[in-house]
Amino acid sequence: MQTDQHNRRARGQQLGDMLRRSASRTPNKTALVFRDQNDSFAELDAAVNRAANGLAGHGIKKGDRVALFTHNNRAFVVLRFALARLGAVTTPVNFMLTAPDVAYILDHSGACMIIAEDALCAVADEAIGQSGLEIPRFAIPHAGVEAPQGWAPVSELMEHPDASEPWCDLSEDDPVQMMYTSGTESRPKGALLTSGALYAQYASCIIDGEMREDAVSLHCLPLFHCAQLDCFLSPDIYLGVTSILHDKADPAEMLEAIERHGVTKLFCPPTVWIALLRHPDFDKRNLSSLNVGYYGASIMPTAVIEELSQRLAQMRLFNFYGQTEMAPVATILKPEDQLRKLGSAGRPALNVETRVVDDNDNPVPVGEVGEIVHRSPHLITEYYNDPEKTADAFRNGWFHSGDLGRFDEDGYLYVVDRKKDMIKTGGENVASREVEEAIFRHAAVAEVAVFGVPHPKWIETVVAVVVPKSGQSVTSDEMMAYCREVLAHFKAPKHVEIAEQLPKNASGKILKRDLRQTFADLFVEG
Repeated sequence: MQTDQHNRRARGQQLGDMLRRSASRTPNKTALVFRDQNDSFAELDAAVNRAANGLAGHGIKKGDRVALFTHNNRAFVVLRFALARLGAVTTPVNFMLTAPDVAYILDHSGACMIIAEDALCAVADEAIGQSGLEIPRFAIPHAGVEAPQGWAPVSELMEHPDASEPWCDLSEDDPVQMMYTSGTESRPKGALLTSGALYAQYASCIIDGEMREDAVSLHCLPLFHCAQLDCFLSPDIYLGVTSILHDKADPAEMLEAIERHGVTKLFCPPTVWIALLRHPDFDKRNLSSLNVGYYGASIMPTAVIEELSQRLAQMRLFNFYGQTEMAPVATILKPEDQLRKLGSAGRPALNVETRVVDDNDNPVPVGEVGEIVHRSPHLITEYYNDPEKTADAFRNGWFHSGDLGRFDEDGYLYVVDRKKDMIKTGGENVASREVEEAIFRHAAVAEVAVFGVPHPKWIETVVAVVVPKSGQSVTSDEMMAYCREVLAHFKAPKHVEIAEQLPKNASGKILKRDLRQTFADLFVEG
């Protein structure tokens, strides 16, 4: 090894390093609990080395994109850090997507391997067929279940006999993760993140989120989403926190786990906090250990913040606002401001500068609405294979979020709208244009407008107004059934209105703001 390589290795600060460092500090401390398996930090570190050597034995190397298509499980955590140690790019795939969506991601990313949960292998097979790729397939089977035909068991990767740590000559600017975000376009974008970006964002989360190494964290939201993966699980591994991992956000299981494990720290989007509060076990379980909570992905209703402050009086509550491109945190609202600054997204995090600007990128006065822009080492390096969108997003030296907001006189940010009609339902992004294009493919549809409205469970949900072609008719139920066939369930409208025409301005532009106002009370209870 050359002297400069020795130097880089000695000074390394890569994603794959953080677990090893935690294992060297607290080797015997419990790192990860998933179902009946407990891993100490030393055991988890060794498992990551075995998986890295197994992946390398199948040809995975620096820069390769590997798709992970699975619910939360131990394998996801091990493989994510194993790929980082090889300099490969972990590419998580939303397990709720349909085969065409998955095919696009595989093709666009140039994935050279897919690792999928056995229950999702059929969707993955269909996606691989549509993409035209010929790539190795490894299945994560449930206990006692064999891998599906055409798939090798993931144990071939994870049970490699060599537990020594591989080394790859990486810089902090080499990509290690690619998250796909639908943004506001009809096709998802590949957001490339480096070790340097992730470490900077972990520092912001840990310091401004007041995270401690003696915490016990419960992780229930999907790890394919950057919020759970990069605001909570990864900073916890960095700090040496004990993590309890669930495969889904089941309220009864979550409440039982908080009591059984003495969980001190929990992240949920507003929809899940609401589900916990409404569950009959909430007042039956001992939740006194839970002293810090986080929310994000969508706005928390004021009544829910007030209820949490009463029923979990010992819990300090934080709001994390951001987006995938920010890795993802941009601003944080701290506990002392939850009621004082209701509805605010907080102030810029430690490693973030945020402005609100006009269409010429000039800062707007306090209280005026403009586009939210950021400067931060958290940021992605680019949208993969999309220089035009990258250049547009980073114009004039600021990252343009696409969200509209305003600052108050104390420097607190309020997000007031989405610049390009993004809908956030249950914490998931849905591009209205993508849904519109799917509906347009129905033979009876002449025009359609898709938008979001308030919903008591999902905070915001998808609604469509459809104008049939002249001489044709279609019912609301027919359209909703069609949408459920062609779209992932979270993208399908919860209501379809059949109308004679859509509201438009003088230039023919559809007035979605009018539609939002018209249907604002559609799902209001009582």
